[in-house]
Amino acid sequence: MQTRIALVLSVIIAGASLTGCTASGDTPEQKRQAVDDMRADTLTRFYAEDASLEEKVEDAAGYAVFTNVGIKAIFVAGGGGYGVVHDNSTGDETYMRMGEGGVGLGLGVKDFRALFVIHDAKTLTDFVNGEWTFGAESDAAAKTGDKGGAAGAEGVANEGMDIYQLTENGLVLGANVRGTKYWRDESLND
Repeated sequence: MQTRIALVLSVIIAGASLTGCTASGDTPEQKRQAVDDMRADTLTRFYAEDASLEEKVEDAAGYAVFTNVGIKAIFVAGGGGYGVVHDNSTGDETYMRMGEGGVGLGLGVKDFRALFVIHDAKTLTDFVNGEWTFGAESDAAAKTGDKGGAAGAEGVANEGMDIYQLTENGLVLGANVRGTKYWRDESLND
């Protein structure tokens, strides 16, 4: 019986996670535009929360902005999203996707935006080339629209990179240890 419940929950999480994995649009150009719009909106929101982030982004080797929807159901967690990495020295942009999974106690859905400030060229190259990033998370959020509150923190994923997170809305309570994979979205990169 427990095996069936775990299987059903895994299928639900996988299906729900996939809905947040790709940008909206019918063509690659429309999808790239949707990612670019998400980036502009997200940076505006981050800078409104902490004006010092704008200088940190400008002074870094590069930055990445991602949107993610994560789901926790009892002991399993999953999520997916998309974003773009910008190389400040060359102006190159790499459109990417992300997926995550893990185990931990929790229940809920969290829609959030992440800003990665990447401090050096090697870390930027490694990230764009799909290096694994592991993270540990402990957060609490209870928010719908403009009601409620959320707690999040800056974290270090790898040497040379800082991560900042803003929640959109959701109801999450729990601690989770997970692995997150970032990779190029070949359909959006030339």
